[in-house]
Amino acid sequence: MILLIDNYDSFTYNLYQYLCELGEEVRVARNDKITIAQIERLKPDHIVISPGPGAPKDAGVSNAAIRTFAGRVPILGVCLGHQCIGEVYGATVAGAGEIVHGKTSQVMHDGKGLFKGLPNPFEAIRYHSLAIQPETVPDCLEVTAKSDSGVIMGVRHKGLLIEGVQFHPESILTTVGKDLLRNFLAMGKGAPRPQTVKVSAQAERPKAKAASA
Repeated sequence: MILLIDNYDSFTYNLYQYLCELGEEVRVARNDKITIAQIERLKPDHIVISPGPGAPKDAGVSNAAIRTFAGRVPILGVCLGHQCIGEVYGATVAGAGEIVHGKTSQVMHDGKGLFKGLPNPFEAIRYHSLAIQPETVPDCLEVTAKSDSGVIMGVRHKGLLIEGVQFHPESILTTVGKDLLRNFLAMGKGAPRPQTVKVSAQAERPKAKAASA
């Protein structure tokens, strides 16, 4: 089971849809409606931390979930979730130097982890004004991807199955989003992920803020 922590963002259910299409059972919980103890009882196989408005301090249980389950469960952070990973491990999240809401960029990457087998570069959609500051990336994290303007687009923990991406793999404007998520789901498992299946039922979608960090 995949736990998807919802930081009150409309993109959360795009992530939900993609993960379901990849054959996964997904449980969605808003960042202020679930506790660490409840997550412990759920025993998720993977944790995904969604985009959302604001900064990491506004992400509810997300930061505590990273601290608690690091090394126990593979963790993926998307946009705000990615920034949470940076901040938890000591990086500074501040103005990106550019405001990009609904714009695509070329993303260059290291071809490992989430990016294994993906074209380099690829096009991805971005919705953010904050970013992890390059000069503050701690020794335990490595930068895995950058935009064509040099903004950090991905980080990876050097010793744990934790990765973050600043862009939105769940958008159709990110050309390799589902393949990237498939790579994440393979983390901690010996077998390759199944091929995409169609999901006919739509999940009930609560109203959510569309703006992302």
